[in-house]
Amino acid sequence: MAQNKRTPPPSSSMILKLQSNTHGRDWAVGDIHGCFRQLSRLLKMAAFNPECDRLLSVGDMIDRGADSAAVLEWLAQPWFYAVRGNHEQLAIDSLLGDKQAEVRHVNNGGSWLLTLPAPQRQACLTAFQRLPYAIEVTDADGGKIGVLHADCPDNDWEALTSGLENGTLPETSRNVTLWSRERARHGRGGVVRGVDLLLVGHTPQTSATRFDNVLNLDTGAVYGGKLTLFCLNDFVELSLPSEDDALLGFHLHE
Repeated sequence: MAQNKRTPPPSSSMILKLQSNTHGRDWAVGDIHGCFRQLSRLLKMAAFNPECDRLLSVGDMIDRGADSAAVLEWLAQPWFYAVRGNHEQLAIDSLLGDKQAEVRHVNNGGSWLLTLPAPQRQACLTAFQRLPYAIEVTDADGGKIGVLHADCPDNDWEALTSGLENGTLPETSRNVTLWSRERARHGRGGVVRGVDLLLVGHTPQTSATRFDNVLNLDTGAVYGGKLTLFCLNDFVELSLPSEDDALLGFHLHE
């Protein structure tokens, strides 16, 4: 089997395009929020093979869960790819000195970041700034599967990716990719044009939920729900119930 190899995208690359994985399977995971031990168990359940498989994260890898600091170790793996979520963006803004963002981050489970030694905080900043807003995967049939954290602005994948590539995407549109809950909470949206399937997270659901061609994989692992994997090859879903009862009843502040 072919060994996974990756050249990290430059810090200016806000979209990552991946070709079809011809050697193994591609999996996507919902919001991890520091539940990396649970993710390890779930990957074992899925018989994940790091020699040939790839794992895509919909963002919000950090905060609230017990193992948020493990994010650097995971991001260093050549088979792990992630988009930035609103929690990674809050961490970036906080580390760049935005006091309002720091307060908001701490109020939403980000206090772990302030306890890290300065070199590790800097490593987090560098790693999070490298995260693209979007990932596009070409499947074996030439179709496109997109990965974002929250939603696609204007339901137009081509406009989004073009704007990210040439640096013209407005901040309001970038914020939609990080923060929007309209589709998940109110069913507003419709089909996203230019992509066959869009994988997102951000708004917890009791199970993976599909809205037109948008699949929300956030199943609330850190809230006492479960962590969900989705296989891009055969559309199989695997979930593992939360192992952290301490966060049951935790209220969403953002």
